Amino acid sequence: MMATHSFRLKTTLQQRLDVSPLTPEALADKGGAEIGAMELHYGNRKLPVDHLFDWRHDADDSDGARVCFEGDGGKLDYLGLGMSSGSILVRGNAGAYLGHRMKGGNIMVEGDVGVFCAAEMRGGEIQIRGNAGDFVGGSLPGNKKGMAGGVVIIKGSAGARIGDHMRRGVILIEGGAGSYLGSRMTAGTIAVKGAVGPYVGYGMKRGTLLLFTAPQSLLPTFNDCGSHTLGFVPLLLKSFESLETTFSDFAGKVGRVRRYAGDLAALGKGEILVVL
Repeated sequence: MMATHSFRLKTTLQQRLDVSPLTPEALADKGGAEIGAMELHYGNRKLPVDHLFDWRHDADDSDGARVCFEGDGGKLDYLGLGMSSGSILVRGNAGAYLGHRMKGGNIMVEGDVGVFCAAEMRGGEIQIRGNAGDFVGGSLPGNKKGMAGGVVIIKGSAGARIGDHMRRGVILIEGGAGSYLGSRMTAGTIAVKGAVGPYVGYGMKRGTLLLFTAPQSLLPTFNDCGSHTLGFVPLLLKSFESLETTFSDFAGKVGRVRRYAGDLAALGKGEILVVL
């Protein structure tokens, strides 16, 4: 029998709070007093969990440990850092670096998230019911290896540089995305339903960008390969049936796509597919 650990903020945060120690696996073997005494970085200080949260843990029949955060969580950073099992539920907004270097398990956020969501992620699933900031699935500054596995689903829109240096995995955005979508991608798949900003696929080496709304412009270093009926596109969309996303609804509806190959200023083996 596992436990659900619930944390409700006692007050509105004035500084950023690093909650990376509060992952399902880290809390699984800890007792109540031990959890309450755990210190978290809050601005330039360290404060115990008891000082910041009203919390409780309840035994349940779930297959893995669960952690739930409630309150104004826009400054809760590093949620799910490096987690490999269990689940995290955020009833509200979350801060930056959510799911950073995540290896497994799942995270659900009912609100918005900050920058670098799923940065350098390796596995697992993240679902954002609201909007996401810049660099979803990207790499931290100075690094060249972004997301390398797992699935990210964004019900709202996302910011700039989504999938920057992405190496593997899937990002599904049901709203729109900002500039430099898929910049410097090495591999992986990003699908976007809504409008996208300029400089799509900048520096892209490999990978696939599937766009349901044609971009206003494309870089001149992408070659127009014409319109095609690509058999793998419906199969790709059908593979999303097990996920909580509406992309799978298009599995039998997507006919021809216009294909652009590039970025020819980089390796040039990536593709932008625009649904016609």
